[in-house]
Amino acid sequence: METATKPNHIGRKISRIRELRGMKQETLAEELGISQQAVSKIEQSEKIEDDKLEQIANILGVTKEGIENFSDEAVLNIIGNTYHVDNSSAVNYGCTFNPIDKLIEAHEENKKLYERLLKSEQDKITYLEKLLNK
Repeated sequence: METATKPNHIGRKISRIRELRGMKQETLAEELGISQQAVSKIEQSEKIEDDKLEQIANILGVTKEGIENFSDEAVLNIIGNTYHVDNSSAVNYGCTFNPIDKLIEAHEENKKLYERLLKSEQDKITYLEKLLNK
């Protein structure tokens, strides 16, 4: 039994990487110094010249080999193997501090601020009473 292999469509891979990077065709076109229509044509091409591919790879922040070896399945496998959601309502995002400690710190800071404001108001009242008594 023979397995059908997908053709190595470089343009489609460029398109997917560009989309994953959140980049529009217009932005890539501007960086390449060509029109958006030319980028569209590149993304429809099955093969691209090595120097143009290298230039596109640099703009996308990947290597030429990264584009050539890109696979949607690999991306989905990486996401599937690294992102797990448990069924509880509280999702742990790997907090590097104790939130309760931060809450207590914030409460203490608010308390100190309130005490300073209260002292300032008392000083104002004392000053105004002194002015009235004169």
